[in-house]
Order: sequence, then C-alpha cells, then structure tokens
Amino acid sequence: MPITPHAYERALQPYLSVVVPIYNEEESIPYLYTRLHEALDALGQPYEVLAIDDGSRDGSFGLLRDVAVRDERWRVVRFRRNFGQTAGFAAGFARARGAWVVTLDADLQNDPRDIGMLLAKAEEGFDVVSGWRARRQDPFLNRRLPSQLANGLISWATGVRLHDYGCSLKVYRAEVVKQIDLYGELHRFIPAIASWQGVAVTEMPVNHEARKYGTSKYGIGRTTRVVLDLITVRFLLSYSTRPMQVFGLVGSVSSVLGGLLALYLAYVRLILLQPIGDRPLLMLAVLLIVLGVQFLGMGLLGELITRIYYEGRNRPIYVVREELNAHSSPEL
Repeated sequence: MPITPHAYERALQPYLSVVVPIYNEEESIPYLYTRLHEALDALGQPYEVLAIDDGSRDGSFGLLRDVAVRDERWRVVRFRRNFGQTAGFAAGFARARGAWVVTLDADLQNDPRDIGMLLAKAEEGFDVVSGWRARRQDPFLNRRLPSQLANGLISWATGVRLHDYGCSLKVYRAEVVKQIDLYGELHRFIPAIASWQGVAVTEMPVNHEARKYGTSKYGIGRTTRVVLDLITVRFLLSYSTRPMQVFGLVGSVSSVLGGLLALYLAYVRLILLQPIGDRPLLMLAVLLIVLGVQFLGMGLLGELITRIYYEGRNRPIYVVREELNAHSSPEL
C-alpha cells in the first residue's frame, strides 16, 4: 500500500513544535496559517503546530477545524472555557513532540519568519532564545512603559536579565519546558523558572508590527498581577524545595524578639515590682511570639506540601473538550 505524503509527514518525528494559544482571533487565523506555513516550510524541517483554542467565543475554532482538516501538521486543542494563556502553553508543551518548542501569539504582531533566526541561534548551544521587541509598535504610556518597568523588575528579582519577558516569540529546548509546571499566569516567567536547571538563555531582536486583526486582551491593569506573580516566582526560585528556610527564619526572628521583650517585662514585674498590665509592650511581645509560632507552623506545613507535590501525580490546569489530529496521548 503506497504511503501518501500526509502519512509520511505524519510518521516523521517533528523537529519543531510551534505552540500558539488562541482566544477570539478569528480575523487573524487565515493569515496566521499562511504566514506560519511559509515561514516553517522554508526551514526544511518537519514540524507541527499546536493551536490551543482557549475557549474562544467567536468563530476561531471553526476556522482552526478547517485548517486541521486540510493540514495534518496542525493539531487543535479546544478548551471547555477560557483558562488563560498559561494553560494554553501548558497544554501545548505537554503535547509537543519536537526537539525544539516555539511559542507564538496568534495576533501576528510577531513575524513568524523570525522563528528561523531564533532557532539557528538556539542550535548554537542555547536552551532558551527569547525574542526582544526592540522596536515595539505599541502605545508608550499604557503598553511600553509598564512593560519596561516590569522587565527591569523581573530581571533584577530573578537574576535572568532579558529586555522583553512579555514577548511570546521564544524558542525552547523541549526538555526544558517539559520539566516546568505552569500555574496561574506564570508563562511570562518561563525563562526565569527554567533558570534553576542551569539553562543557557539569550535573546535576539525580532520584528514587531502594530496589531492589524482583533483587539488586544491585555491592558495596564495586568501590572499588579505581574508584581504578584513575580513574588511567587522569586519564592519558587529560592525556596520552593525548602519553604522552612523562609518561614522558619521569619518565625524564629519573631519568636526571639517576642521572647526578649517577655524577659524584659518579667524583669520589670518581678525585680522592679512595676505593673506591666497596661503596657503596649506586653501586647507586642505576645503578638510576636504568636506570629513566630504561626510562621514556624507554616514552614512545617510547607515542607509537607512540598513532599506531597514532588511525590504525587501532577494534574493539568485545563480541561480539554476535544482534540483534532492527536498523534498520541500526552504524558500528564
């Protein structure tokens, strides 16, 4: 029985897996397919595209279904509801079969033709190559300025210095992203989270275009979420496997200070025979001791949870409604 071109292509292990989260992007999908097809075919390597429909309410899934029918290299995963971009990346990473994983937004503000440039850089020996929108075509006050401040803060806090954490166009070595569990909105911190593996990270300037299709899903309001996520990432990088060291330290300091104040008050009451019942210092001593005990307890609970997390079976942060052109079940 002759092997059809599609069957042969499907049998090949893809060298490249492109993960594209999609939410209400029906206007851009036809152009996304055309431009990705041209850019990836030019690389001369077998590839797959994992399009993750993140609960779109427009006609995005219908268009993706049509693409999947005519091109088996496109795998389409449809979520039951909107779980967020981080969940979209997690679903794509779990299903990626390529040696390299590329992430890309569906709005085409990043040029798919830059994938080849980033991939060539990664093949020089880097594990993560991040795109840098050096000439970003977005409004300054509500997009570029907050982004610049956030990038500086993230670089300082994590020690992984990049100009543009928010650029979704990145190339990862597959084993790097497959060892990362993503929750919340941590997708923008993947290079920093991966840094504990000792990965080699670099960045390259990429083209950036003004949005032509659809509307932006982000605004200045996400700045607060970025800061909160940064606190989480900083904790994960430093203390995720040893929470007692941070909670225990705070608890110990609090308990010692409270104990010293209690000893002083005991001296005042027992030796100097002065009343202490109406002194605010007494309330402070009790508060510090109680807080110290609580923080020590939190540290112990954190240690137990850490062991449960690493010894238990991880569960995905998304629910799939249907999947098209699925070659095999992901290891979850």
